Formats: sequence, C-alpha cells, structure tokens
Amino acid sequence: MIGSFNPPNMSRFQNRALIVGVVFFVFLLIGALVNREQFFHSYLIGFTFWAGIAVGSLALLMLQHLTGGGWGLVIRRSLEAATRTLPLIVALFIPIIIGSHSLYEWTDKEKLADPKYAVVKFKEPYLNLPFFSIRAIVIFGIWLLLAFFFNKWSLEQDRTGDTRFSKNLRVLSGPGMVLLIFSVTFASIDWFMSLEPEWSSTIYGFIFVASWSLSALAFAIAVLAKLADDEPMKRIVAPLHFHDLGKLLLALVMLWAYFAFSQFLIIWSANSPEEIRWYLVRMHGAWGVLIVSVAILHFGAPFLFLLSRNLKRNPHRLVIIALLVLGMRVIDLWWMLIPAFTKEKFGLSWMDIVAPVAVGGLWLSFFAWQLGKRSLIPINDPQFESVMQQQHLSGH
Repeated sequence: MIGSFNPPNMSRFQNRALIVGVVFFVFLLIGALVNREQFFHSYLIGFTFWAGIAVGSLALLMLQHLTGGGWGLVIRRSLEAATRTLPLIVALFIPIIIGSHSLYEWTDKEKLADPKYAVVKFKEPYLNLPFFSIRAIVIFGIWLLLAFFFNKWSLEQDRTGDTRFSKNLRVLSGPGMVLLIFSVTFASIDWFMSLEPEWSSTIYGFIFVASWSLSALAFAIAVLAKLADDEPMKRIVAPLHFHDLGKLLLALVMLWAYFAFSQFLIIWSANSPEEIRWYLVRMHGAWGVLIVSVAILHFGAPFLFLLSRNLKRNPHRLVIIALLVLGMRVIDLWWMLIPAFTKEKFGLSWMDIVAPVAVGGLWLSFFAWQLGKRSLIPINDPQFESVMQQQHLSGH
C-alpha cells in the first residue's frame, strides 16, 4: 500500500468560493429587480453550465468503471464529489420552474391561441408545465439514484476492500450509462430545445451528452492539476495519468464537434425553413463572429494542441487547454440559448456573465465541501496497486 490518503483540507477554498457566489448572487438579484425576464434567461445559462459538470461527472464515473485504468483512479474522488452536488443542482432548478413563464413561450396560453402557433399548440400534451415538472422529477431521480449507489458502493469498497462492491459498480455502469444518455437527452429537449418549441433536432440531446462529459473532464483535469502539486497526490500522479486524460479530452472534443457539425450539416442540407431558421439567426452579425471563435478555440486549438504528446504529459500546459475548453463551453451556451430570447438581434447582458459566476461560486463551495469528506485515492480498489505500478514505471 502506498501511504495514506487523508481527505484534503478544502475549507479555505470552500469559504472563498461561497463568498464569491453570494456576492455575485446579490448582483444577480439586483438585476432581477431591474429586469425579471433577463434574470431568468441568464440564470438558465449559469445553471446549465454547472449542472453539466455534475451530470457529466456521473458519465465519466461509469465510463471509468467499465474500462478501468489509472486515469480514472486519480480523478475518481473529484468525479464522485461532483456527483454529490446533484442535490444542490436540484435546488438550483427550482427558480427555473418559478420563472418558466419568462423562459418558455409554450406556457403562455394566450399566445397558443394564435393560429400561427398551431405547431406549438399541437405539442401541448407534452409541453405543459405539470408534465414538464414531472419529467424533471424523474430525470433528477435517475441522476440522484445513480449518484447514490456509485458513491455508496465506492465508499464501502474503500472501507472493506470487498471486491463485491467493485463488481457492483461495473455491473451498474452499463445500464446506468444508457439511462443517463436517455435522461440527458430528455433534459436537453425539455429545458433548452423547447425554448424554441417550433424547432427540433434529433441530434440535440447527443450534443449535450458530449458537451457535459467534456465539461466534466476538463474540470476534473483542472482539479487534478491543482491537487497534484501537493501531498499526497504528488506521490501518486504521474505524467502518464495526464497523458491519458489528455487523450480522452481530445476524444471528447472531437465527439462534441462531430455531433455539433452533424446537426448543422443535416439541417443545412435539408434546407427546410422550419429547421434552418435556428442557424440563420446564429450565423449573422455578432453571433456569427461568436460561433467562429467557438470553432477555433473550442475545437481547432484544443485539437491541434492535444495532438502533442509533450503537452498532454505536462499538467501545467494541459490545464490551460482544459480551462480554455471550460471557458468556451460558456460561450457556446451563450450562442445556443441567448438567441432563443433575443430572436433576430444580438443581445448579451451583463447578467449572462454574472450568472455563471454566481451559480459557480455556490457549486464550487459545495463541491469543495464534498471533496474534503473522503480520501483522494480509492486505495482499496482491486486495480490500485497494479495500475499505480504500471503508471509510475511508464510515467517517469
């Protein structure tokens, strides 16, 4: 056994993140007094970004239990801590229900009575607030249940060393991944695609599955790079761990780009007025400039840099790419969601910047609290000794 791995002391970071979250939330609430609708529009973006990291961490956990490998061992505790923030995500979803009339035009009964909204009226049996809320409860129920078992069995395995729990985690990961993909697809349709209820895309849900997993991995790399500078992770984390994580980051960047471009190509080729208008709004003026920057900095630059073996093995360089990806995820959310509210014109409010910081401060504080509850390495994992030896023999 390689030493002991006590829970890290995260109290200082936890308090600082909480202060930032509270202060920025005060600014956001002041904004709500000035412009209530804009508050909910911006809040949805902040919620979506951080919820994506929590749910994406659940996907990466299941992927690691299915495939094994040292890359998953060194980030497993941070992934588990991220999934334990899901109760906070549920609480943060409540304002979206409260502000549904400011977000979703299908909640306006008078508007649906207009003949030009006949398509939306046809979807009313599905798009109505009671059923919307029930589906949200089911979706969160699936995520919370999966997170509960993955965290419970992982902790029991660490305490007892019983390989039965490792087998349970692997067996649950297969059907759990299927459940997660379906639930994220329904969540993305309900919470984001229905912002423009006349428009639809069959690939939209897969874009969120890929982007949320990508956000979670970029966040986990940033956390590991920070923890790797100090004991006890300094004795464990090898360059090959970052190399493997960099390869997975490259794969997810390409997967996200594949889904996003496939949606564009299919819709643009079909040239249907009902579908193509979603892109027409987002390809002109400032929105067009924004999507070019996303293409370059969210795909082009990470793709080229992550081809470098030396960069992937250098945590200080790799974390720059990870942080770039996280930053571009926010900008991509602006591009995807804001035009649903502003329609033909470009509109970026100061609250669109404040909201992700406000929600992020609260989320990061909760995450730090959870991360500080358990040891940083699952030392009783059946693969721990062999994987660590292999990684260090090839990583140094």
